[in-house]
Amino acid sequence: MNYWLMKTEPETFSWDDLVRDKKATWDGVRNYTARNNMREMKKGDQVFIYHSGGHREVVGMAEVKKEFYPDPTTDDPAWVVVDLIPKKALKNPVSLAKIKADERLKDIALVKLSRLSVSPLPEDAFNIILQLSQNA
Repeated sequence: MNYWLMKTEPETFSWDDLVRDKKATWDGVRNYTARNNMREMKKGDQVFIYHSGGHREVVGMAEVKKEFYPDPTTDDPAWVVVDLIPKKALKNPVSLAKIKADERLKDIALVKLSRLSVSPLPEDAFNIILQLSQNA
């Protein structure tokens, strides 16, 4: 199993939207590195949903339900989507400031490549963020 972080602007599509819809096709990704990361996702992989924009916090966990396939929002075959299902909201959202303050997370893509919308997370980083969500 692999671990990922996917960013979304909550004004466009939020964690609450994913929960309400019970499934989402993660479309519209137009960055090659993010696209390549989506191509690496496997069914059952765990995904943190991160609200970008003014919120800047990890808010929930999702799971890859369907591996990559062509993005239906474009005719360009270079772009792909994955399907996600919600798993659970984090007990407490984990802010970017809290992540940056934790020395153990200094090398994750969210910190080092802050504009990347789909990034891998090492398993230990995933577990640290989960642990941080348990503390208010």
